[in-house]
Amino acid sequence: MPKAGIYRANSVIYFQGDLSDKIYILQSGTVSLNYTDIENGKEIHEIIEKGEFFGVKSALGKYPREENAVVLSDTQVLVFTVPEFEVFTQANTRIIMKMLKVFSNQLRRVHKQVETLLEKSEAESPEIGLFTAGGYYLKNRQYSQAKYIFSRYLTYYPAGRLAEQASRYLEMAETSTLKYGDGKGPAPLVVEASREAQSVRQGGQAGAAGPGGVQPAAAPGASPAAPGDELSSSAKAYYDAVSLFSQGKYKEALVAYKKIADDKSDPEYSAKALYDMGRCLYMLAQYDATIRHFTQFVQTNPKSPDIVDSLFWLGQAYEKKGDVERAKGFYKKILAMESDEDAAVRLKAKKALRLLEEAARG
Repeated sequence: MPKAGIYRANSVIYFQGDLSDKIYILQSGTVSLNYTDIENGKEIHEIIEKGEFFGVKSALGKYPREENAVVLSDTQVLVFTVPEFEVFTQANTRIIMKMLKVFSNQLRRVHKQVETLLEKSEAESPEIGLFTAGGYYLKNRQYSQAKYIFSRYLTYYPAGRLAEQASRYLEMAETSTLKYGDGKGPAPLVVEASREAQSVRQGGQAGAAGPGGVQPAAAPGASPAAPGDELSSSAKAYYDAVSLFSQGKYKEALVAYKKIADDKSDPEYSAKALYDMGRCLYMLAQYDATIRHFTQFVQTNPKSPDIVDSLFWLGQAYEKKGDVERAKGFYKKILAMESDEDAAVRLKAKKALRLLEEAARG
């Protein structure tokens, strides 16, 4: 038999990426399914009407949830397992016809969106801009900033065109930090990102590090990168904020990130700044504000590559507030999500959960 579920306003029934066999029918209240339109990148808020079902496709297909199910007002639902829902639909053929109509409309919409996307010319990837910014800091011997940016590149683009070179540059930045410190030592020769990308597309290895991690000289006639010239004003402002954060100037960084996030002239950097605002709040020990910020971020940016990291910061903030059970819940959610077993955030969540469980036993 299905079970009744009660959810308070501003809670989340399930997150995008969750795996579950639960199917829901709305009995009262308001639920919004939030996801990103694959054609234009806009946030979609689909309101569920009383008597409608949701969570069906992912439960029946046994694949991760495609959206966040956000509770807008106090809500009551009927919760079915897949076998229970199958029995229910057998006795209610009207439900089957409604499901077929909904799924048919969704398939037509997705098919049209995919066609539109394929017709669009390939735009210049922000991946290049991120790589370029890391090269700028590395070239100017600002190693700590270069470390942060190349690590962010590998988070956003783990299988990117420049991932191998970004790993080398990250290693160079880490080595130079330990050996020389920021602003000191020789300036590494950094190959221009556009030439790196072109070489990768052609199957080459432009800019590959030589023996001892030393960057080889550029090809005759090629000039070293002038990455700063390629950055937009939003990108420059963002990496200035990154610099403030890396220096421990969290209040100043928060103001800078907020200005970029509110500007919205460059959605790529606006989204990154919004995530980093939460990190600043945590470092300033504003844990309630951290929780509010990252909860909102997860709900409104379900496709962000920073979702898992955001869940970790939520766990950390609840842990700082002494709410151990909620903290453990977020760590467990991270470990239940499909991702690289050796990903840094998974390892951190695993360690944090182990320490909490050991503390409870001791």
